[in-house]
Amino acid sequence: MDRLWAPWRSKYIYLRKRQKCIFCVPRKATGKTADKKRYIVHRSKYSFSILNRYPYNNGHLMIAPFRHVRSLELLNDKELLDLMKLLNKTKKLLDKKLKPDGYNIGANLGKIGGAGFEGHVHIHIVPRWAGDTNFMPVLGNTKVISESLDALYHTLKAV
Repeated sequence: MDRLWAPWRSKYIYLRKRQKCIFCVPRKATGKTADKKRYIVHRSKYSFSILNRYPYNNGHLMIAPFRHVRSLELLNDKELLDLMKLLNKTKKLLDKKLKPDGYNIGANLGKIGGAGFEGHVHIHIVPRWAGDTNFMPVLGNTKVISESLDALYHTLKAV
């Protein structure tokens, strides 16, 4: 096979050119329908967890503060603690629902650090399973995601 077509990925390319921050969501809950449309899994007082629309692996979520800041040190103590507590809560949810063998957890800070959206700090949590890397990323430079975002959202919200 010479090509694996993934036209839905073009949205990601064009999304990077937009001015609007994808992490700036209203702090107040806007209802289940709005959260489902954006794939917001949980809201806490200062933070929220959201499915990554362009995941590295099934179950890839991001934890972000409501306040638009570019780096962790710009968060106050309450926001930082809330962000970390939500990260732990999200990990426990993924442990329960997806049962991964491990995780990659981290923040890409600044454009050179790999941040696709550098103006709003966020932490990635990527579940990993033994054998989740196969020939597709190695030979085809293509990652296969095993579950749709809608199905995953339903799985994670059914707690």
